[in-house]
Amino acid sequence: MTDDCCLYFCGDGYGLDDFQKMMAKLVEREDSQYSYRNTLVAMDGDKVVGISVSYDGGRLHELRRAFLEAAKEYIGKDHSGMDDETQAGELYLDSLAVLPEYRRQGIARQLLLATKERANRLGLPCVGLLVDTDNPIGEALYVSVGFQYANDSHWGGHPMKHLVI
Repeated sequence: MTDDCCLYFCGDGYGLDDFQKMMAKLVEREDSQYSYRNTLVAMDGDKVVGISVSYDGGRLHELRRAFLEAAKEYIGKDHSGMDDETQAGELYLDSLAVLPEYRRQGIARQLLLATKERANRLGLPCVGLLVDTDNPIGEALYVSVGFQYANDSHWGGHPMKHLVI
């Protein structure tokens, strides 16, 4: 997520530091959509250079509970009315990130392919994601790996495209 997207989720008087503290706590948990258990990691020696976070869309509401609790505590906002970004039948790719100095080296592509393999192992028929309509570079990456347009969506205050592979 971009900084603007993170700030969109914050309540008045809260900022990126608060959001990052919340996310760090959610990564440590096993019952969170952002859990380390849902994360694939690309390494360069001992350095994390990229991540892919994905989870079974059918478990969204169960896994989102941790986020809803943490959002009230860390970023002062109740997100219990948040729209669903995924549904049953897909491994939802929530986050994909590569450090800037490691981009354009095929790491994101490898993480995307590993995410598709994870969906296969879990018996889920596809990987789905939302890409911001203002992110043509990201969309081009996803399409180059085989993702296809499924439908339009709106999430996190932005118009999105739902892509699947």
